[in-house]
Amino acid sequence: MGDLMGSTMHDVARLASVSIKTVSNVINDHPHVRPDTRDRVLAAIAELDYRPNLSARGLRSGRTGVIGLAVPALRENYFAELADAIIRAADARGLGVVVEQTSGDRERELQVVAGGRLRLTDGLLFSPFTLGQNDVKSLSTDFPLVLLGERIFNGPTDHVAMHNTSSARAAVEHLLDIGRRRIAVIGAEAERGDEVSSASLRLDGYVLALEGAGIEVDQSLIRSSPHWNHSAGASMIRELIEEGTAFDAVFALNDTLGLGALRALGESRLRIPEDVAVIGFDNIDEARFSLPSMSSVDVGSEQIAATAVDLLIERIAEKGSRRPPRTVKPDFRIVRRESTGFPGTG
Repeated sequence: MGDLMGSTMHDVARLASVSIKTVSNVINDHPHVRPDTRDRVLAAIAELDYRPNLSARGLRSGRTGVIGLAVPALRENYFAELADAIIRAADARGLGVVVEQTSGDRERELQVVAGGRLRLTDGLLFSPFTLGQNDVKSLSTDFPLVLLGERIFNGPTDHVAMHNTSSARAAVEHLLDIGRRRIAVIGAEAERGDEVSSASLRLDGYVLALEGAGIEVDQSLIRSSPHWNHSAGASMIRELIEEGTAFDAVFALNDTLGLGALRALGESRLRIPEDVAVIGFDNIDEARFSLPSMSSVDVGSEQIAATAVDLLIERIAEKGSRRPPRTVKPDFRIVRRESTGFPGTG
């Protein structure tokens, strides 16, 4: 009997006397297939026991029980933990997940939203990295799609986003509350254009917090990098120290940058938090176990995952519905740990 290594779509097409495209249309439940042709293809699939990750029930219903998830980079802790949370949320609802890493490549992202990379899935959760507001029309797809992240707003799909600006403002206000006034921010964009991004929204929160405290924004404390990794975080802190720029706190635009900052501060024998307090963003697991443990913004990743999966399930169930797109922003909280003078590690 056939399986993925035995019978192929070509075999099904040959037995049913149809084209491979017709077999694909039947598998994906395209509406414009004649009933007798559909029955013939399904009979061939059953005879050959051809199972492209679909059950016979799935073929007839047009459902695979599998959703797609496309993220920029699984090597980045935030996306790895988000993928884990989405897989667990999907599993609890009886769904499997196929993960696609786009590697921040524009063509890959365009292929993903065109349905060309994640086949045989019921719908897609998509976190873009290179696509921006000017690409909003690319999200007009003929399959269920839920957008994640802060690259595109007011699009035609459901969208699960973060309270980036208000949570960043709360993070900086936490530093202000413990008496810090020379607050460096690391991970900003070198040149801010018209495109909205996580970096630009979080920088807005930083500026609003300082302005609310009557503190003038010092451009020498705003450090940019195209990369949000450990090395970039350490490098920006070393630059501040080598230049002699005075600072008593660091707001890192993500936790990985913050962990790099902790390393550079430790190398320079600066005490944390006595000399420099540090807060990150995303509340990844690693922040709990750094030494000292790092304060962070918990953006509600578990809630983001569960909400995104539930929205996608609704769209799959009501395929073809013209219900207006929804935007959901889960709650956030400031997690206070040793890097800002608190004993908590939770």
